[in-house]
Amino acid sequence: MTIMIIGLILFFAIHAVPMRPVLRSALIERMGEMPYKGAFSLVAILGFVLIVHGYGAARAFGPIVLYWPPLWLSHVTLLLMVPVFVLLVAAYAPTGHIRARVKHPMVLAVKLWAVSHLLANGDLPSVILFGGFLAWGIVDRISLKRRGDLGGGAVERLSPRGDIIAIVGGLAAYVVFAFYLHTLLIGVPVVTVG
Repeated sequence: MTIMIIGLILFFAIHAVPMRPVLRSALIERMGEMPYKGAFSLVAILGFVLIVHGYGAARAFGPIVLYWPPLWLSHVTLLLMVPVFVLLVAAYAPTGHIRARVKHPMVLAVKLWAVSHLLANGDLPSVILFGGFLAWGIVDRISLKRRGDLGGGAVERLSPRGDIIAIVGGLAAYVVFAFYLHTLLIGVPVVTVG
């Protein structure tokens, strides 16, 4: 579990830099914008890899169970993950009603993902992982508000195309992840076919 915690520290520390605009500006001025973005990406990827590896190792080791969620909560998790994927796609799609309304769809997606997984997983590594991401999402949203980042994209006319891309792309990503990628990447089957 130590590897996962180191990964979480790296991942959250590097994502805390944009929360401090003065620090971010100083780093960009010192390093240059592209080297800063490259260093940011490398640290974030390293943190993510350590999180995934450490989480898998901690669960395989025989995790400590803090609570036993009822089976029906796994169905709630499956349902809550549908908007998560729509929000993830909306974060990168042209600004439509979804993105404009939600303001920061990526942050909301992370919080909803974390809450839904806390409902279905009561072991210590899961609570640390998903609880950590939920806490980060809350802190990030507060930070965005304090910095005056209203999000939602500053456009005069909203693009229905953005909403279509978010919904269709999000649902497609959900199906692929639920039926195939979750098992392949995480090692835990979500939906079994056959």
